[in-house]
Amino acid sequence: MSSNFGGLVQAVGASWLMTTLSESPQEVALVQASTALPIMLFSLMAGAIADNLDRRIVMLCAQFYMVAVSLLLALFAFNDWLSPWGLLGFTFAIACGTALNNPAWQASVGDMVPRAALPGAVALNSMGFNMARSVGPAIGGAIVAVAGAAGAFLTNALSYIGLIVVLLRWHPEQKPRDLPRERIDTAMAAGLRYVAMSPNLCIVLLRGCLFGAAAAAIPALMPVVARDLITGGPLTYGILLGAFGIGAVGGALASGRLRARLSTENIVRVASVALVLGGIVTGLSRSMMFSVPALMLAGSGWVLALSTFNVTVQLSTPRWVVGRALSLYQMATFGGMAAGAWGFGSVAESHGVTTALLAAAALQAAGGLVGLILPLPRYGDEDLEPLDSFREPETVVPVHARSGPIVITIDHRVAEANIPAFLVVMNERRRICRRDGAHRWTLLRDLGEPDLWVERYHVATWLEYVRDRQRRTRADRENSDRIRALHIDGHAPRVHRMIERPVGSASSDHLPGGREAGDPMTDPTRAN
Repeated sequence: MSSNFGGLVQAVGASWLMTTLSESPQEVALVQASTALPIMLFSLMAGAIADNLDRRIVMLCAQFYMVAVSLLLALFAFNDWLSPWGLLGFTFAIACGTALNNPAWQASVGDMVPRAALPGAVALNSMGFNMARSVGPAIGGAIVAVAGAAGAFLTNALSYIGLIVVLLRWHPEQKPRDLPRERIDTAMAAGLRYVAMSPNLCIVLLRGCLFGAAAAAIPALMPVVARDLITGGPLTYGILLGAFGIGAVGGALASGRLRARLSTENIVRVASVALVLGGIVTGLSRSMMFSVPALMLAGSGWVLALSTFNVTVQLSTPRWVVGRALSLYQMATFGGMAAGAWGFGSVAESHGVTTALLAAAALQAAGGLVGLILPLPRYGDEDLEPLDSFREPETVVPVHARSGPIVITIDHRVAEANIPAFLVVMNERRRICRRDGAHRWTLLRDLGEPDLWVERYHVATWLEYVRDRQRRTRADRENSDRIRALHIDGHAPRVHRMIERPVGSASSDHLPGGREAGDPMTDPTRAN
């Protein structure tokens, strides 16, 4: 919360300093854009880093980096060395540190608390941010008035110290790593593939994007509400912003009771109703008496929905890829918020702020109706702990990590009566294999032996095959059990692990893929 407070003070200082450096409204607006852009650009890479490196070290590197940049920014501001583009460059650089830190921080919540406490921990995290947001901008304005923008930047630099001390003292248990780390580009591709092949996560990302697009209108247009609808000044804006933050704190406190009584989808529906009502009343009101409680209601819905989305992603994703899943969720949600703020800002400019808020409320209601077709999954229903039943097999033909391409075939013996059910479960099997890294998955039926079905897929290397198998979770075991149950009695699935070999050369010394010299060059070799 201290670190969040410093970031809000820094944002106030940067926005105010830009008004003194430039008269261009576009350059003032670019301060916010330079803060959001790194999250859009680098979140997936940061998620891959968080999943492959020690998250504590990643966060410490991000915190020390942001301290250094913030101190440098304070120095430049104190000596009047900043130009508009120089200020934008510094805010972009600080936001790059935030983009690196966020996935590691969010994913680490699951390392800090038991699984059952994760929803409450995420809600408290959101509450801490909104408590800081309730008072941060007002205090930031006071700091700028007394000590200038340089004072705000120095305050931000000092705010990192508490978190750095905690991270230095925190020594979480590190599970031994059996396999080498993935390359960052490979890890990013694996994260994209996992989310794309996980219907539950795709639904959360879509719903988060729609929610963010509609909900962003309220905080984005709040300064205009204060100025044009209530005809107030900066104090009015501060009160409205504080009301939204207080409502968010209340929403976080109420989230535990709501989770005990309502499903995931119904919590988001309650949150959507709160934002719809809050947006309508705020758009129609001309009095603080009505606008303040309306914004408190909207703030509670804001935190309820976003914390529910966050928890659903975390509890619907195994630990090996949770950082990347969270980063993609943040990209979708922040992308929706950015589009919504721009779109409803344009509506407000051409048709008035009341019309814009009513339109945002209508979009929020439509997003809630989407839940009738694409409801959110119930988090925690699946056991996503590693299955931990696979052991790297011994092979007669020597292979090492880079050997490949590897072709896997699995023989299934299925009676004619079981074929319809078999095809259904194999469709799910296809999704699981492709999700975890398999390519070119196919299912073949032998024309001479109708009860013989052959499952076939490719992986690039032997190491990727081992990764693929170790990524299977306890929830995936149900699919394997159903496949085995459909087999003809006495016939278990038979696995063949093969390596592709080029032909037409008598020498194997220069085989592609890092293969061992001396491997056979004949037909595909089987290692049963």
